[in-house]
Amino acid sequence: MAHFAELDNNNIVLRVTVVDNKDTTDANGVEKEYIGQAHLEKILGGTWKQTSYNANMRGNYAAEGFTYFSDQDLFMPPKPHNSWSMATAEATWKAPITEPTLSEEDMAAGKYYSWDESAYQADNTQGWVLNTLE
Repeated sequence: MAHFAELDNNNIVLRVTVVDNKDTTDANGVEKEYIGQAHLEKILGGTWKQTSYNANMRGNYAAEGFTYFSDQDLFMPPKPHNSWSMATAEATWKAPITEPTLSEEDMAAGKYYSWDESAYQADNTQGWVLNTLE
């Protein structure tokens, strides 16, 4: 079974579907993306890119709302904050400043850091806010 993501005109994933091996393999039984794409285009129309459930291709397993970046050949989740940038090697979004490390005491108290974009925009040395589980 192979998984394929349908893309809109802006490379946003509309849906992900599964395609049977018989509809993705050549005469020698070798899986080929273009065969699966042609199969889906014939029966459903649209533009399709293969994605991997195990994330062993294109960075992340595609999901509805993800974006396919053709220049990086990556599926990425929605960008969490305007100031974050793409880390292509890890296929993740990275904050512009490093998240502080929680102390053992903070961890035991159920504390965690979250990003505050407005704090970062006001002072680009700030952004991570310490919170407590309630």
